[in-house]
Amino acid sequence: MKLFVDNLTNVDFSYLHPQRGLLGESWLVQLVLDGNLNEQGMICDFAVVKKAVKQWFDNCIDHALVVPTGMTNLKASQAGGETVVTWQYPDGGEFFCRSPQQAIVLVDMDQVTETSLAKWCKDQLLALFPDGVQGLEISFVPESISGAFYHYSHGLQQHDGNCQRIAHGHRSRIEIFLDGQRDTGVEQQWAETFHDIYIGTRSHLLSEPSAEHHYLYNAPQGEFEIRLPAKNCYLIDTETTVEQIACHLAQQVKAEYPDKAVTVRAFEGVAKGAIAEA
Repeated sequence: MKLFVDNLTNVDFSYLHPQRGLLGESWLVQLVLDGNLNEQGMICDFAVVKKAVKQWFDNCIDHALVVPTGMTNLKASQAGGETVVTWQYPDGGEFFCRSPQQAIVLVDMDQVTETSLAKWCKDQLLALFPDGVQGLEISFVPESISGAFYHYSHGLQQHDGNCQRIAHGHRSRIEIFLDGQRDTGVEQQWAETFHDIYIGTRSHLLSEPSAEHHYLYNAPQGEFEIRLPAKNCYLIDTETTVEQIACHLAQQVKAEYPDKAVTVRAFEGVAKGAIAEA
């Protein structure tokens, strides 16, 4: 017998890609359990499955930076409760991140894909279930998006939860309306601007923007630091909450179309986000 749970949860995280660099992602989690029926006629209680698996993903992948240790030109070290990662972009730029250990997940693989990360998670998860569960399948599915979307990474210094981690991210839709009519051209323009971007807060910069952006802040979980090429960054004056991102986008679109009423629906991963008007 098999027990399946579709869209059990979704994970919002970032990872290092061998060509694209820091990449924000949002994946839906699909689960299949294989096993024998117990005295209640079940493989495992749905409530147990959902709670155990969601808690594991919340603790281990969600809102973290996932780093494949087999990547070329990558160095990773752990000491004193911190993880430090350095990597060279193919074009010569450098990525550097230093975070409390729980904010960076080191995985033994050459490249993070839906398949490779699912296999790694499966090996970790099987031990959570009762003996009656004999097999487990995990799969990740990106949200189906017909319109414009972008991958972005960020960190929220003032957040009490895991959003404070300086390098986590999302794969997000964007919808922009001018005088009540959706404008797919403007949506695509901003999706291209935010393509594989790190959205940073100006007050977190250690120096004026140059060829490289260097961000540092202290948060409840510890000290966070990240450094990456300026071409991979987009700077705003506020914290990078989805509410502030939506406001910023609405203001920027309004400046381009001053005679239009502007509405922006900015998503933060799957099925959530903020609406701003200008």
